[in-house]
Amino acid sequence: MHQELAQIFSAAGCVGTLCVENAAGQLGVGIAADQPVVAASVIKVLIAVEVERQFADGRLNPYERVHLSTRERTPGPVGFSFYEDDVDISLRDLLIPMLTLSDNVATDALLAKVGIASCNATATALGLYETVIEQDLCTMINSIAQAAGFTGWDAMVAWDAEAHPATEDAAIRELILTAAAMQTTTANRTTARDMCRLLRLIWTDQATSADGCRSIRSLMARQLTRDRLASAFAPPVRVAAKSGGLLGVYHHEIGVIIYPGGRWYSAAVFTRTTDALSKASAINAAIGQAAARAIELLEREETALREQ
Repeated sequence: MHQELAQIFSAAGCVGTLCVENAAGQLGVGIAADQPVVAASVIKVLIAVEVERQFADGRLNPYERVHLSTRERTPGPVGFSFYEDDVDISLRDLLIPMLTLSDNVATDALLAKVGIASCNATATALGLYETVIEQDLCTMINSIAQAAGFTGWDAMVAWDAEAHPATEDAAIRELILTAAAMQTTTANRTTARDMCRLLRLIWTDQATSADGCRSIRSLMARQLTRDRLASAFAPPVRVAAKSGGLLGVYHHEIGVIIYPGGRWYSAAVFTRTTDALSKASAINAAIGQAAARAIELLEREETALREQ
């Protein structure tokens, strides 16, 4: 079983860790499910939980307006990072781009409000003992560029816009891989099993208030990325998920796969490329394929238990 799942990742040019569990969390399939991984943007689900917890207990006002200045924008490939003008938006509306677009500006604005220490305390309280946020995304992104010898992210982007010898590109890539934010011991990190547990708590209204859990589920169902977990499941099966990725090295997704009648499974799949030429499309497809195959194996086990 493990070999079959590992082969799906290998064929796509990556290594993967995986945890897929039934709704009760009593049955599961895993590959290195307790191995720490660089969390990338899947950590935004934990941040959303902490935001909703602080809404629920009155520490934060969901209608409070936040000013997003163009002078202090976290770099990112989507959303507010591209805006030319300042933006004013409510805290509750910041959750929408964070979970549907994976917006980095929205994430750092929310993280500044709730605090990294509070997020980590909530992770511990929820039993996510291997899940840790070390730094905000702006700090993380700039630190990666600095590890590669640049003053910051903007300088690295400017360098990347120009043509360079392949050897120079390869050397920069190797330096990027040495950054603390790319290492499982010093990055924002988690495990596949922790993320399955977090999903189960959200789907059973235990991570925060029932309204808060419902909001997170709804936003995850509207995530625009559909080429990972969702690519392996056709309607009427539904997928609510949160993707994550970092510099073409890490491709992740966590989510819940919901079948007609209400049966559902949580899935957390984390990958790391093993070849600089690996195609993102192949890795993304492998994430869905591995999760789908794991669910097939779980269904077989559940059927066998019922027939005993």
